[in-house]
Formats: sequence, structure tokens, C-alpha cells
Amino acid sequence: MADKSFRRDMNYVPDRITKDARRPEHGPVDGELWPVEPDRYRLIAAPACPWANRSVIVRKLLGLEDVISLGQPGPTHDERSWTFDLDPGGRDPVLGIERLQEAYFRRFPDYRRGITVPAIVEVSSGKLVTNDFPWITHDFWHEWTDYIKPDAPDLWPAALREEMDVVMERIFTEINNGVYRCGFAGSQEAYEEAYDRLWTSLDWLEERLAGRRYLMGDTITEADIRLFTTLVRFDAVYHGHFKCNRQKLSEMPVLWAYARDLYQTPGFGETIDFEQIKTHYYVVHTSINPTQIVPKGPDPEAWLTPHGRG
Repeated sequence: MADKSFRRDMNYVPDRITKDARRPEHGPVDGELWPVEPDRYRLIAAPACPWANRSVIVRKLLGLEDVISLGQPGPTHDERSWTFDLDPGGRDPVLGIERLQEAYFRRFPDYRRGITVPAIVEVSSGKLVTNDFPWITHDFWHEWTDYIKPDAPDLWPAALREEMDVVMERIFTEINNGVYRCGFAGSQEAYEEAYDRLWTSLDWLEERLAGRRYLMGDTITEADIRLFTTLVRFDAVYHGHFKCNRQKLSEMPVLWAYARDLYQTPGFGETIDFEQIKTHYYVVHTSINPTQIVPKGPDPEAWLTPHGRG
């Protein structure tokens, strides 16, 4: 069964952007350090991708839009790269490239791994800086402090960090990545194991959130953002396309209310494009959906109904 289970390649370009290119207090330093500098970098983040969606939400919540520009590829790609097919002329208006692959190759001409989003590109050189998505959003909060808006939420509360790391690890392994383990399982046995693991953790969240508004208590943290980007795609994609079909998110009263609460919070719902999300999964994953037919539903207006969690 081991050979039939989905395994995500977690080897990313490990460079980090820090204040004065200093050694960061948290996390590994396995690559180069780049200095925080307004207007030097461009975040490339496709709306369809949950990992990229996370970076867009954090950038917006922290008020970093004026210091880190945003480029957004379209929802589909081929084996080569994400493309800027929704921009005029099919090119990113700042970097001038048709494919994100070009930024990777300018930095690493023989780059052989996947061309992933989110990615941060240096505007002047057009070269990739990093695509290490867990640390991109971590460093937005910890390193860009001089540019964060005064009323931004504390996404990494010091007093909760130890517990938060545990919660986020389970969310990543069992839910963010868990839906992919279901969708790309190569055998019935691998699929059923992944399915059971996923629903065990979704039930855990249903119970945890019954007694608190957000994952860590009364305020939004990065843990909520990491969970939200999977939940918001659940009924539209993962329930059917990835066979995560014990029940819909909209049939889990606590998680569904929690997800709508976040969706209706400024910085969250406006980053969601359900048509791009559905187009990406149902068109790109031809091994799962060879017809490439994109479903019409569900109705996104359901996300605007009262959640009752205030």
C-alpha cells in the first residue's frame, strides 16, 4: 500500500526574506537570506490554489498590499507551469512573463521540481526568491513588522505558539494534505486509510470549535487561515472530485458556521473565486476527471448566509 499512497514533495527553495537579512528567530535557514524591502518583491499566487490562497489572505490581513505586489496566474496549467493567461497579452504586467517557470529558470536554469505557487519573485531581476509556502506567511508576520497596519490581527500570539504549532501540524498533515491523499490515492486500501484519517480530524475540529469561535480562542490566527483554505474548497471540489464524501461541509453544523464566519470576515471571502477553483481541479486533474467537465454547483451565495457565531 505504501507505494500507492499520495506523498507531497515538500522540497522547496528554502530562501527567506527577513528584516535586514538577519537570521530569523524561528525556523530553518537552509538557503539565502534576503532583506525586507518595499516594492522589491512580487507575490505570485493563483486564486485557485489553497496554498497560494493562504499567502494572499495573510498579505491582506496584515495590510502589506502597498509593499508587496501581487500577480495572479489563471486557474489552469500544463506540465510546464502556471500561466498568466488572464492578464492582458497573457503576461504578468509587472514581470512581463507568460509563465511562472521563467522566474524559476532565471534563478535556477536547470530547475527540475514542480513550478509551484505561492512564489515570491524579485521584481528587478525577475528571479524566484522562494516558494517555501509555510515560511512565506510566517515571515510576513514576523519580519515585515515595520509595514504591518496597526489594527492587524496577531496571527502568531506568543503565548499560544506552542499549542498552535501542534494544531497547525495536524491541520496540514490530516486535512490540508489529507484531501489530496484521498484524491490521489493509487489503491482502494490507500484511499480508505486516507479517508478515515481525514474524517477523524474533521470530527475533532467539529468538537474543538463547538466551544470556541476560532481555533485558538477568541481571535483569528494563522491556524484559522490554514484551515479555511481547505474548508472553502470542500463542497465545491474535495467532496466529489477527491471522494471525501462522508458528508458535505454544509452538513457539519459547527464547521460550516465557522467557515462562513471566516468567509464573511474582511480579508477572506474576497480572495475566493469559486469558478477558478473548480476550473483548476476539474480541468487540470485529467487522471481523476478525464472529461474535464466543470460542475455548475454548489451555489456560492450559501457562504453569505448568517453563521451565528458572533
